[in-house]
Amino acid sequence: MGVQIVTGALLQCSFGVAPSALAVLPANKVLSTTPAANIMDNKPMVNIMPFGMCSSMANPTVAAATAAALGVLTPMPCVPVTAAPWVPGCPKVLIGNMPAVDMSCKLMCNWGGVIQVLSPGQVTVQDG
Repeated sequence: MGVQIVTGALLQCSFGVAPSALAVLPANKVLSTTPAANIMDNKPMVNIMPFGMCSSMANPTVAAATAAALGVLTPMPCVPVTAAPWVPGCPKVLIGNMPAVDMSCKLMCNWGGVIQVLSPGQVTVQDG
């Protein structure tokens, strides 16, 4: 496992225009420097905040705005839809009985975006 992900980690979506910060609630009671993330910290608008504007045609609001603009791609405000957990997770390190999230993990948005970690939010804890 690489560097553990914690609250405040900087995230980027492949269809978003701006980065966003991960919010990890202290429910699992595991801290590295701040609350540490597990694969189930994937809830939109709780853990995963918007990435500015979305340009994915799979997003119904983007598709509707683009159709109204006669086919000119029209980005719309991002509202992440992340139903699946982070993958692959780190099964050797459990946080709240779920695998931890590290720098190599990805989160898939239902609108086709891939959310990746740009900065882990801390550099003190590296798991093995």
